[in-house]
Amino acid sequence: MSRKQTRSAAVAATLLLLSPSLAPAADTDPAVAIAWNQKLQETIGPTGGPLAPRWFATMHIAMFDAMNSIARQYTPFRTTVAAASGASLEAAGAQAARDVLVALLPANQAAYDALLAAQLAAIPPGLRAQGVAVGKAAAARILEWRLTDGVGAGPFPYSLPAIAGLWQPTGAPVGLTQAPFVVPFTLKTNTQFLPRRFPEINTAAYAEDYNEVLEVGAKNSATRSAEQTQTAKLFAAFEITSTNIVVMWNTVIRDTVLSRHLTLLQAARQYAMTNALIIDGLITTQSGKFIYALWRPVTAINSTLDDLNPATTAAPGWEPLIGTPPYPTYPGNMACVGAVAARSLAMGMGTNDVAFSVTWTGANGNPDVTRHYAGFWDLALQEADSRIYGGIHFRFDNDVSLEYCPKVAEHAFATVARPR
Repeated sequence: MSRKQTRSAAVAATLLLLSPSLAPAADTDPAVAIAWNQKLQETIGPTGGPLAPRWFATMHIAMFDAMNSIARQYTPFRTTVAAASGASLEAAGAQAARDVLVALLPANQAAYDALLAAQLAAIPPGLRAQGVAVGKAAAARILEWRLTDGVGAGPFPYSLPAIAGLWQPTGAPVGLTQAPFVVPFTLKTNTQFLPRRFPEINTAAYAEDYNEVLEVGAKNSATRSAEQTQTAKLFAAFEITSTNIVVMWNTVIRDTVLSRHLTLLQAARQYAMTNALIIDGLITTQSGKFIYALWRPVTAINSTLDDLNPATTAAPGWEPLIGTPPYPTYPGNMACVGAVAARSLAMGMGTNDVAFSVTWTGANGNPDVTRHYAGFWDLALQEADSRIYGGIHFRFDNDVSLEYCPKVAEHAFATVARPR
């Protein structure tokens, strides 16, 4: 067995399912949760940036806690408010979503008010009023928690000396330096599941992954296949598609909710957990980046500094297929996003083996692309590989995220929104 196969097997071993079965069903349609997720996708634009899942998580946690305050099927994600048992779950969830989004994205208030009015119209007045009151109270508490979470505090200055192995700017100014200080959604600390240190740059393990990205990740690579090139561009939302990674995973949630016939409350929980875990995964890996401060492939491959590794050779003028993000390489963010999202869905459904498809919307004259997956982890692995094909990560960046980031999801499912 090759070293790559051995590492893949070790990563796969982290996927032993420990999750509880789904909570008892209720006779409620998930349409309200799906509609608000779609409305946020339509209106968020570039506002959220790389931390866009924070908006999704904040909204869906407010929706879940509002509805769960009535249904009491789970422990709260964050809060429980006083609620009559007969209050409308739909009204509570819709009002909570509207209040959160108006606070986060006030320019879109008319669109949010219109959706809320349409959803409330069919609910009997007494039950509607009770649900609206619950939704307002839950949203206010969640907003108080998240509006001071530290996202808006950065980025902070960050620079390192020009020493072999240390990160150096790759064009754009350094970004997301505030991430190690952002309040997590489910973690106790931002480094609760900090990945172990990377292979030292003078080792054979480093050289193996250096030479892989040197060859397959080059802009003009002669060995990268057409499918691998497409994979890199799809997951980076680069040139051929407008579908970003946040939209992709939220669409997978929607399709899974529908195919597995989840109730409204179950759907709200899955949306809340997965989006919160994407942010907590990013907090984990982004914190690690500034702790370990490893250089990017483009810096390493072009460097004139001696890495003391006889198995690596510099290649001046080398360029990656896609643009390099403006922060250190290790551990990999994109691999972590896939790992926490896949593990969250597997734990929520009670199994990883749920078949689904993903369609990326074509851009710049390119057609839509649809791919089929036998399980959530298959999508996560392809997402991780995309960054090697794109030339912006070493394989060990991804492997460590695939190993550690599922632990973030497992911790969350053991501590918040648990079935009663």
